[in-house]
Amino acid sequence: VQLVESGGGLVQPGGSLRLSCASSGSNLDYYSIGWFRQAPGKEREAVSCISKDDGSTYYADSVRGRFTISRDNAKNTVYLQMSGLKSEDTAVYYCAGSPGILDPRCVIKAGPPFAGWGQGTQVTVSS
Repeated sequence: VQLVESGGGLVQPGGSLRLSCASSGSNLDYYSIGWFRQAPGKEREAVSCISKDDGSTYYADSVRGRFTISRDNAKNTVYLQMSGLKSEDTAVYYCAGSPGILDPRCVIKAGPPFAGWGQGTQVTVSS
């Protein structure tokens, strides 16, 4: 799977952005999709993911209640709607997919690991 992220930008604290994760070559219906982020000097962390099997969604504690992950099968795209943005949300955001089985920590517990990482999209939250 090859994925492309878009939708990042500069936003003020409390603002909103919607990130998109799209594929032109793979049907994302068959993939669990995860959104990850990496801030300068920090390790990459899982933000949210959505299961291919039953559409279950999972969120990191730091974003639960503020971010929403969803799929648009007709557009072959997975979205991350972000609201109530904080300065600590500043990072490069990536999406990745796997046909494997997802667990609630956004880890693939059986099957191929997350792959298809795009170039990422920069989200900067600043006044």
